[in-house]
Formats: sequence, structure tokens, C-alpha cells
Amino acid sequence: MNLLTVLGRILDNYEECAAMVLFAIGFFMLILHRNLIKKIIGMNIMDTAMYLFLASIGYIEGRAAPVLEDGAADPALYINPIPTGLVLTGIVVSVSFTAIMLALSVRLYRRYRTLNLDDIYTIIREERK
Repeated sequence: MNLLTVLGRILDNYEECAAMVLFAIGFFMLILHRNLIKKIIGMNIMDTAMYLFLASIGYIEGRAAPVLEDGAADPALYINPIPTGLVLTGIVVSVSFTAIMLALSVRLYRRYRTLNLDDIYTIIREERK
């Protein structure tokens, strides 16, 4: 495969490529940062990447939303509604998870006066001695 073929495939699937880049950014934020707020932001970026990916694979150009019009029940006329449902469910779960993680971060900050995981580990080790 030559370079033009590869670039053509990337441009044809730019939504999926953007989702992969966003997921990688979120993953590296989750792995590399020690601050809990930055880790939560990284997880939210990863969630958003997954929603973009699901929405992009669920959409088929030239097809309509799966609402029956004029009695036309041919499935070839409509997009698949399952990825859309998964995205909506994922958003609800993501918001709930983010709220819980932020609440736990507030509790950790009140107790240890820091959100840096290395400092929290050090304080816990000192408290156990």
C-alpha cells in the first residue's frame, strides 16, 4: 500500500481516527498524571472518544433515523439504533461515575489536603507507622 492509499483511508474514516487520538490522549492522562482531577478528566476524554466511535460506526450516510414514515418498514432505509442507545446509556453512566469520583476526591482533599497520589500514599504510610 502506498502513502496515498493510506491517507485516503484515513480521510474516509476521520471520525474513527479522531476517536482513537482522543482515547490515546485520555489514556496517557490517566497513566502519566498523579493529580486525581487530571485523572478524572482523562477518563472523561476516554469516554467521549468511545461515544464518538460508537456514533460514527452507527451512522450510515444516506439513511434516516429509525422512525417509520409512510409505512416503510425496510431496514435498509434506516440506521442502526443500537449504537445510539449505547451512547445515551454510556453518557448517563459516565456522568454518574464522574460525580462519584469528584465527591471522593473532595473527601480525599479534606482529609489529606492534597490530590497528588504520591503525597497521599506517603501520608498513609506515615500514619500506619
